[in-house]
Amino acid sequence: MKKPEKQTDSKLTGLFFGSFNPIHNGHLCIAEYMTEYGGLKEVWFVLSPHNPLKDKTSLLSDYARLEMVQTAVADDNRFRVSDIEFHMPQPSYTIDTMTRLTEKYPDRKFVLIAGTDVLPTFHKWKNYEQLLEQYTFMIYPRETGLDHKLLEHPSVQLVNAPKIEISSSFIRKTLLQGKSARYSMPDSVYRLVDKYGYYMR
Repeated sequence: MKKPEKQTDSKLTGLFFGSFNPIHNGHLCIAEYMTEYGGLKEVWFVLSPHNPLKDKTSLLSDYARLEMVQTAVADDNRFRVSDIEFHMPQPSYTIDTMTRLTEKYPDRKFVLIAGTDVLPTFHKWKNYEQLLEQYTFMIYPRETGLDHKLLEHPSVQLVNAPKIEISSSFIRKTLLQGKSARYSMPDSVYRLVDKYGYYMR
């Protein structure tokens, strides 16, 4: 895997979609890699209230997750948070969000950031062919999907980002068992989790 070439487009913006349930240091490491090595000017964390391919019953409330993401990136001007899907019909479909964002920010060139683990189910995404036709995907390595045929698609770029083993599901499981996951999250996020007892019951 090769590092992506540095881009020069000052409006090149990565969109990192996710439930962020909760956001953790792995998310931030990936976002930083995409700005420092992937040529992105900014990365926007697009918080999804409801991913149609995930069970919503395990989600913390929308605004609790939004607060955690906001506090995680508050001091870094490379990162922004978008709650655009809070104001759209649910469940959220990426193609609809991309259409809305492209209309709202016509001066931006958007790139989608995702892990290889999305590739096995990518064919289930609404209008996935249209997404591949209209947008570029910057894909980082996860535990699954590393040999998927979509990695050969001209719109899909596999980047040599660090393989992060931290996952939100592991953090939730750890906290539910009464164990500490303090160093898996930014300090500001950990303080919110500890203050409100998120995921601990």
